[in-house]
Amino acid sequence: MTDGADTMKTASPPPVPPAAVRRLRLTNFRSYRELDLELGTSPVALFGENGAGKTNLLEALSFLAPGRGLRSAGADGVALRQGGMDAPEWAVFAEADTLEGGFRLGVGARGTARRETRIDGEPAAQNALARLLPMIWLTPAQDRLFAGPRADRLKFFDRLVHAADPAHADAASAYEKSRTRRQRLLDEGGQDPAWLSAIEVEMAGHGVAMAAARLDALIRLQGEIDRRPEGVFPRADLALDGTVEADLAEGMTAAEAEDRFRAALREGRRRDGAAGRTLTRGPHRTELLARHRGKDQRAGDCSTGEQKALILTLALAQARALGRQWGVAPLLLLDEACAHLDAARREGLAAEILASGSQAWLTGVEKVLFEPFGAAIQFHEVRDSEVFRL
Repeated sequence: MTDGADTMKTASPPPVPPAAVRRLRLTNFRSYRELDLELGTSPVALFGENGAGKTNLLEALSFLAPGRGLRSAGADGVALRQGGMDAPEWAVFAEADTLEGGFRLGVGARGTARRETRIDGEPAAQNALARLLPMIWLTPAQDRLFAGPRADRLKFFDRLVHAADPAHADAASAYEKSRTRRQRLLDEGGQDPAWLSAIEVEMAGHGVAMAAARLDALIRLQGEIDRRPEGVFPRADLALDGTVEADLAEGMTAAEAEDRFRAALREGRRRDGAAGRTLTRGPHRTELLARHRGKDQRAGDCSTGEQKALILTLALAQARALGRQWGVAPLLLLDEACAHLDAARREGLAAEILASGSQAWLTGVEKVLFEPFGAAIQFHEVRDSEVFRL
């Protein structure tokens, strides 16, 4: 088959080159004992029956980003089961075109050991992958994200932020560790005010860094949404409902915001101790608000199809924003993205992806779902965890 990158359906070339996987190798990952797949830089369609192993491929790719992957399974939950037992080791290896050129990226684990990350064979931090291979993913579970729990929306938005600012994950992790340590002290009676104060200083610093990164990402994302003409994907109006974010948005300096948040934590010690959780409003309780602009309606009140279209609006806008920011189109992992989309929106999705230049990996049960891409996509059929290029 001709590489789709050479036969793009769109007349004009994409504005930036893609971050792309040129070769994907799996060992004992989920249902794949061995896989060795060579690819071009154009979008990739994976089609086949339910349970064939399509999502497992996207999950493997998601492990080339920091975190627990698109299923939140973690390193100890993805090894191939053999004879009722996990394989002794699993690995995901990719040869990729990245922000800084070609690299060999690898992740894996032995038994119950922690996940290891390697770049060109050398040990590396997980966040180094985020800097090289920016990535955005969507799963069917997010189709009704706006109608679900607040925490799920915040987690989704934080992953968009992380794609733009790899340091955001470090700040979020440090914030949660400090919050856990503070709560533990409060649960024990909070007998050491000096130690509590020191932890709250850490929380405030990391919390303000998180809020600042979120605001910056929101401004860029909203700008991309507003820049595009009205199309098959609705425009969204976004906002962050959070105390620290509000302080920064109103012009407060980072130092002033830290002081205010630290004071709120100090004043809330008794309440948080009695509740057994951090009720004091901080970045952990921020809400992502979204409205369907055309209908002037809360996203959570829209139909399932409209909510899915809004989620795609955010993901595609963030892909464009990252292209402007980094000069490279991010990897897009879109699990069942075409499901429940009408023909016009499938056409629109193909046009948006091709215009962005991203190497999008899309799954679906039928090849016909990806016909709008024409010859500009690499077709692979997945059958019983075997991949056949067409």
